[in-house]
Amino acid sequence: MQIIPVIDLLNGVVVHAKKGERQHYQAIQSLLTHSSKPLDIVAALLEYYPFQHLYIADLNAIQKLGDSNNSNFNAIQTILQKFPQLKVWIDTGSSNQSELSHWSGLNSNVILGSENFSNLESFLAVKKQLNAQHVLSLDFMPHGYQGPIALLDNPHFWPKDVIIMSLANVGTNQGVNFALLEKFKQYTANFNLYAAGGVRGVDDLNRLKHLGVHGALIATALHQKQLTYQQIESLSQ
Repeated sequence: MQIIPVIDLLNGVVVHAKKGERQHYQAIQSLLTHSSKPLDIVAALLEYYPFQHLYIADLNAIQKLGDSNNSNFNAIQTILQKFPQLKVWIDTGSSNQSELSHWSGLNSNVILGSENFSNLESFLAVKKQLNAQHVLSLDFMPHGYQGPIALLDNPHFWPKDVIIMSLANVGTNQGVNFALLEKFKQYTANFNLYAAGGVRGVDDLNRLKHLGVHGALIATALHQKQLTYQQIESLSQ
């Protein structure tokens, strides 16, 4: 199983994402470092375990806070330069070619979040521009799925890597939405499914592995040291 650490950036600081309530996010409080600066957080995560992947959410870009110059582009670019060994996935809330072009020079995989698309046609137009270099995030808010139903119901439009994002569970440290993931179990043979939201520790991860889930996106459990080096290493076998 692949463990992918997550950092959420807001105004140049790593914040604690919780339940998708973006207006309430505060600077991260971590047992790995006293800092909330992006480079310090990534360095601390890699000191804790030599992760191969990193998921970055640019909350300024996702929430359309100002123009593209108000994004965390420079911070993300610096991370990529400082840690070239990392395979980085970036969620910038991009929903059209104009927004994508701002990020095109970065050596990373773009995440296309279903929440950013009002219809299947707009998703397919962006997907065509990206070719194979993208990851799909199927976004489930507290009130349910957010995005084109046609995208949810037609897996032949999906790329190989698909995140099942349960925003209500993110940052809560209260467990994974296994009922939701059970609904996607039929797709584990053909897609690399990644669970996002609520992972507390090794028991949750073993249960996800048993379901056939390929990997998990994790922040809180890492910053609270609820996963040991040995547990992560064992799951990665």
